[in-house]
Amino acid sequence: MDFATNPIDGAHIAYRTTGTGPPIVMVHGTALSQAIWRGFGYVRDLAVDHTAITLDLRGHGRSDKPHERSAYRMDLFIADVLAVLDELGIDRAHYLGYSLGGRVGFSLAATSPERMLSLISAGGAPRIGSGSFDRVFFPGCVETLETGGMAAFLVGWEAHSGTLDATTRAAFAANDPIALAAYMREADSDEGVADAALAGIQLPTLLMVGSRDGERLPSAEAAGAVMPNATRRILDGATHADTLRHPEALPAIREFLRRL
Repeated sequence: MDFATNPIDGAHIAYRTTGTGPPIVMVHGTALSQAIWRGFGYVRDLAVDHTAITLDLRGHGRSDKPHERSAYRMDLFIADVLAVLDELGIDRAHYLGYSLGGRVGFSLAATSPERMLSLISAGGAPRIGSGSFDRVFFPGCVETLETGGMAAFLVGWEAHSGTLDATTRAAFAANDPIALAAYMREADSDEGVADAALAGIQLPTLLMVGSRDGERLPSAEAAGAVMPNATRRILDGATHADTLRHPEALPAIREFLRRL
């Protein structure tokens, strides 16, 4: 594991690289880490002909986990990604983001498109709106994190959605609950990327979302309607959690990259 330093606030951002070829940076979702890209086979597959770069956003994995809500502004998440690219001496990279990683990708494309070769959003959205985490997990989930920690959060989530698989449970249990709650509170008030800014993104874009992802499917359809070079790919039967594991997801990404 290597580390880059965010020049804005000095946060240390953990990352790894594998393979050679055109770079692709992969950014995980809420409460997960860069480990998902290895666990689901993305690093092994994409590193055959790309330099696969995975990282832990602040508040996640092995990166720094500040407890202040202000530490989770979107401009700081963007700077985390750019700090890793700068550390590696990479001017431009393909970008693949899942969920939170997708939202960071939209903001990066709107503010620093010169650092990107393409944008791939898997279950991401340019903005999430107030109360998103209550809808994705369960009502009152942020307060539960703050008062009961990860154990209480997992109990509440399973009571609302059913038993979690062991991999997801372990990934979430490893989080710092106060850092995660601070991130969620800041994200809940983030305005995201407006349609006018989306319309100005000229990058080749793949918007991939599950047909049963009720929170993200409408966002992907709306974004695809205004982004001039966006292709939408609906994964039949997939929920938000299923997105990266859907059998058509990785082949769709490979095909998108091959056509560029």
